[in-house]
Amino acid sequence: MVKILVDNRERNFNLIDKLGEIGADLEFSSLPVGDYILSDRVGIERKSIADFENSIMNNRLFDQIERLSSSFEKPILIIEGDGSEYRLSSRVIIGTIISLYIDYGIQVLLSANEEETAEILYMLAKREQGKKERFPRAVGIKRAFSDEEWQRNILASIPGVGPKLAYEILKEFKSIRGVANANVDQLMKVDKIGKKKAKRIYDILNLEYKG
Repeated sequence: MVKILVDNRERNFNLIDKLGEIGADLEFSSLPVGDYILSDRVGIERKSIADFENSIMNNRLFDQIERLSSSFEKPILIIEGDGSEYRLSSRVIIGTIISLYIDYGIQVLLSANEEETAEILYMLAKREQGKKERFPRAVGIKRAFSDEEWQRNILASIPGVGPKLAYEILKEFKSIRGVANANVDQLMKVDKIGKKKAKRIYDILNLEYKG
């Protein structure tokens, strides 16, 4: 199975769900560099067009890119969105992309939307992890999880939950204890939780441990 390391600050839940749907084995971690790691040499920074332009204007882009470039043999920037959304001039955009490649060795890939980004990430990871078994590993020093991230990670580790649903569950029940105290019917009040999934969550949190 194709494995992808995902930074636990990633908030594009639709993209994460799409990666899961197409068969990626996702592992969430506090990545010091990049948004996704696909192998021991491929690190990915993903930016929407708006994020990309904002990072140019506030001078954050090249600091991020320098760290990505120094951490991975094959660093990649994915710019996601409709090309008509650009606010900056084409001269600025093209000049920046050229600088990223010439000065930092960053390969820039363009993606129309999050579904296409998911396909790109999956195919890159599959290619990398195929014959030479280049599996992903985090580089650098990890920062500590926040309390909220630990809460989401605990729930997201339950089969069938994932980060997006964990976020919605915590919004509803406010704490891990609140989720554990909820019965099946109460869990089903959360959008996209049917009876089968509610019972699975309830059982995981309440069954007596027999290890």
